[in-house]
Amino acid sequence: MAPFDIALDPIQSFGALLQERASLYERKEDFESFRRTVTRLEDQGDTGRRKGLGFWMVAQFDEAEKALAPFGDDDVAAFTRASSLMSLERFSEAREIFERLTSKYPDEPRPRGGWLDSLVEETLAQPGNGNDATEAAAAVLQQALEAAPAPFHPSAEGRYLSGRLKELKGDADGALEGYTLAREVDPTHRRNLHRMAWLAERSGLDEVALDAYETLSRLLPVDSSVLNNLGILYEDLGRDEDAVACYQSICDSHPMDERGRLYLRDAIAATTMYYDEDLERKEDRLNQILRTPITDFELSVRARNCLAKMDIITLGDLVRKTENELLTYKNFGETSLQEIKEILTSKGLRLGMQREEAVHAVDRGGASPVTGDPNDPRNRPISELKLSIRARRTVENLGCLTLGEVIVHSEDELLSMPNFGVTSLLELKGKLTEIGLHLKGDD
Repeated sequence: MAPFDIALDPIQSFGALLQERASLYERKEDFESFRRTVTRLEDQGDTGRRKGLGFWMVAQFDEAEKALAPFGDDDVAAFTRASSLMSLERFSEAREIFERLTSKYPDEPRPRGGWLDSLVEETLAQPGNGNDATEAAAAVLQQALEAAPAPFHPSAEGRYLSGRLKELKGDADGALEGYTLAREVDPTHRRNLHRMAWLAERSGLDEVALDAYETLSRLLPVDSSVLNNLGILYEDLGRDEDAVACYQSICDSHPMDERGRLYLRDAIAATTMYYDEDLERKEDRLNQILRTPITDFELSVRARNCLAKMDIITLGDLVRKTENELLTYKNFGETSLQEIKEILTSKGLRLGMQREEAVHAVDRGGASPVTGDPNDPRNRPISELKLSIRARRTVENLGCLTLGEVIVHSEDELLSMPNFGVTSLLELKGKLTEIGLHLKGDD
């Protein structure tokens, strides 16, 4: 069969785009050829519309949204743009498009499903809602489902959103049942599989989560977050070689993904029979330091704003920059540079530092050595807990170096972290209890 020609072949529906997109990823050469073709297309007229649809097919959602914006009267273009907006987490804009398409096609489940899904996400993202956001999202979803036509409810979209409503109401078992029913109707429904995997993982149902993530990993294109979560599950199950394959795929597709590289190194180390425990300890400690958010430090407003605009979020992001790179950025001057250098010096780090040098800095005690009474269990390093990979990475991502820094966090704070569920929480609490420590609020 001849490959899909984005410039000439008919595009009759969004479903047809979905079908053609999967075939693009079967061979890297075909994918790269298709992407080059899309980039070369003109921006105006029907060719411009096709260019936007092509950008969506290669998962360039920002470019797709911009290219499709002028074609709001074309239903396929509008639906594809709304789908791109969902991927960009611009839920309010997506909701407006899906709602219009629902009015035009009231008996079609896909536009209504997109509308209600975006409505939930928009409500959850409302600033200032706090703990009321979940209740508000449940209320608007329940009202919308009650108003939906009867044929909508047994569809994959209807069953998925029924599960979502139960999840919002705190009924995890009912939610998973809804997601399972939706999967029976449409095994490729991505958002349903994502929610199913996420909720199952947090509920301690690792096998259910693994099955859902593995299904997602076979749906092309694969989201790197899916591969990351799947890799962590594989590691927890002792399937280190499978974990390596997941992280390697992330690194191949996203060479600048620092987290992917860190996880890949850890997984490779786990597949070897011998490793340097002291070096592993230094690497773990360095990783914790590099993940420390910039917001943890006192900075001038100018320096903080410049770093945010440069997408520098952690000390690891900062260390990779050189002095010249920072100084070439608008409004970033010598004063801001000096602030940054003082922060890094306090951690035994410097701008443009190579990883090997940073590891040695940890060895010399330059990078935030643990201080205080060595007999106080709060001053012991978290490595002494011997946590599973998933639990250990969560406390690392919180920037914790010692047990004292762990116990200032509550159960809710930990459960809000990615990939951290009830199983990891119970493991952590059990380890802390053994040495007489407790999480915040458990005293």
